Amino acid sequence: MERTTQTGTARFQRAERRQIEFRPLALDQLLAEDHAARLIWAYVEGLDLTLLYQKIKAVDGNAGRNPIDPKILLSLWLFATVEGVTSARRLAKLCQEHLAYLWICGEVSVNYHTLSDFRTQHHEFLDDLLTQSVATLLHQGLIELNSLAQDGMRVRASASSSSFRRKPTLDECLAQAEQHLETLQRESEEDVGVENRREQAARVRAARERQERIEAALEERETLVPKMERRKKGSGSEARASTTDPEARKMKMADGGFRPAYNVQFATTDTLVIAGVEVVNAGTDGGQMKPMIDQLERRYQQAPEQYLADGGFVKLDDITALEQAGVEAYLPIMEQTRKESKGIDPFAPVKGDSEEVKRWRARMGTSTAKEIYQQRSATAEFPNAGCRNRGLGQFPVRGLLKARAICLWQALAHNFQRTLDLRRQATG
Repeated sequence: MERTTQTGTARFQRAERRQIEFRPLALDQLLAEDHAARLIWAYVEGLDLTLLYQKIKAVDGNAGRNPIDPKILLSLWLFATVEGVTSARRLAKLCQEHLAYLWICGEVSVNYHTLSDFRTQHHEFLDDLLTQSVATLLHQGLIELNSLAQDGMRVRASASSSSFRRKPTLDECLAQAEQHLETLQRESEEDVGVENRREQAARVRAARERQERIEAALEERETLVPKMERRKKGSGSEARASTTDPEARKMKMADGGFRPAYNVQFATTDTLVIAGVEVVNAGTDGGQMKPMIDQLERRYQQAPEQYLADGGFVKLDDITALEQAGVEAYLPIMEQTRKESKGIDPFAPVKGDSEEVKRWRARMGTSTAKEIYQQRSATAEFPNAGCRNRGLGQFPVRGLLKARAICLWQALAHNFQRTLDLRRQATG
């Protein structure tokens, strides 16, 4: 290839960022018509937000600043969750820089504190919204609740292993926290400037919150003592609780290590829609089926015909309760391979079995049950993978109630995406 000789100065287009121009464009014109932010806004506009609007104290005729429309905050967090944004600070920054978030805000200024508070302060509304959204899909015939699968997922808590202390250390920490708070309160009573007063108030508030967390840790520790004593006499003195997140527990994670975490439970339809959500601080899944079935009945006034779960959920009392409620349980028979190797029929009744457990054992020996159970992993583990992909690797908040609020956001974001898919499938 011949090399050409340049005879003049090269010409090219340069970036120009200082030219003052008048562009008569509305914010709405800058966002593509099929953008996901528009879909979420349209979705939120169709929801019943009465519970949120009833909490607004600013009314016509009274003084005070107008609060942000709950529709904006709800849309922001739904869109952020879909996009894998889990930090309130990052979301606040996106609301200043990113076109899609600017479009949702519509020239309304949103700060970090407002976003952070909104995410966790409306647990009751989020719970109701999950019921409302799933009930709508049921009414439209897009899903059924005949067959559901449940699975548990351990999610890291916002606490470190080193924050777990025994009672003597907790007592010492509490005494130090009380003394520190008293010192700060005395200092705050002195005549200081406005700026110093604000800083002092913030320090007092932080000290008081730490004292409350340590007191909560002592209370939580006391609940652990009887459980440990039942397992091994004399082990109660080793019970520990976290001074950072008292309700968190050390759990065995997927990599085999033990870390502070919560156990997230999802119940999913065969169309991959999350119908039930719970967060517990139990390290195992045993005993979690019956509470989830009760939740589903409260939400939708019906129980599934079939219920699938893995071996970690096998608890004979739960299976008995499900079968008595007319729900067919599909769970693996424990130690099936070992029994078969010894020539023992794993599906035969065992001494002490209830009639319901006998029925479950016999069912799991049929080819039909084995075929049904094969659907479990694809159904139950799908939302877990989605949550991981959306950034739910560690909770950004502390406490069971706030952790459950985060999981409800995840479920709502997941179901929004599934709703779009199901409607596309329905229309061909």
